Amino acid sequence: MAATDTSGAEVSTQAPQGQAPEGVAYPKTIKSYVRRAGRTTTGQAKAFEELGPRFLLQYRKAALDAGAAFGRTAPLILEIGFGMGEATAHIARVRPDDNFLCCEVHEPGVGALLKRIGEQQIENIRILQHDAVEVIDNMLPEASIDGVHIFFPDPWHKKKHNKRRLIQPPLIAKLAARIKPGGYIHCATDWEPYAVQMLEVLSAEPLLQNIADGYAAKPDYRPLTKFENRGLRLGHGVWDLVFRKK
Repeated sequence: MAATDTSGAEVSTQAPQGQAPEGVAYPKTIKSYVRRAGRTTTGQAKAFEELGPRFLLQYRKAALDAGAAFGRTAPLILEIGFGMGEATAHIARVRPDDNFLCCEVHEPGVGALLKRIGEQQIENIRILQHDAVEVIDNMLPEASIDGVHIFFPDPWHKKKHNKRRLIQPPLIAKLAARIKPGGYIHCATDWEPYAVQMLEVLSAEPLLQNIADGYAAKPDYRPLTKFENRGLRLGHGVWDLVFRKK
């Protein structure tokens, strides 16, 4: 869920972090986020202190040992940008047999998900408070994950900013290489022009195949968030895309 629509899965706008100047087709360095202002609550800070040592993983330039990180062997799902973690916690509860590796840099969002983990006694989430692109590059070898979730990344509405969108061919190629055969990537957006771009980019990746004829029906495991319900009441559409690795 992104900055403007609770996802957090975004591309950096800060030039020192590799943002391309105006007129460049794509950033030289893809980033999965924008730094956002926010205040960590007392409850979130307490969750960091009490649950962080168990559920927060350290970023390292070395392959992730998922079995050691989760204490078990299970299908591994990568989530890029989880906002405040509402949907993430729900999905982890309804899919207890899967492990969820969740990337988010926004500290209040990380604290909020840690708080949900404690309140709902969730065991199958681990969090990396780090840029997801660097995690993909350095911690996830090829054919190491079973699925990817990218829900409501920042749509960058203005045409001149479209190049900042997360869903671009270079990132999808990276993800496709790291998904196991038969694994999947699931994206969702409430901005139709971005949905069109997502469909074009995913369809162009030769390692992926659309499970639907165009957009997919919302999988049962993805809940309707408060933000999404509000949008639907206002007549806004939501588009899900699910592609499988060949």
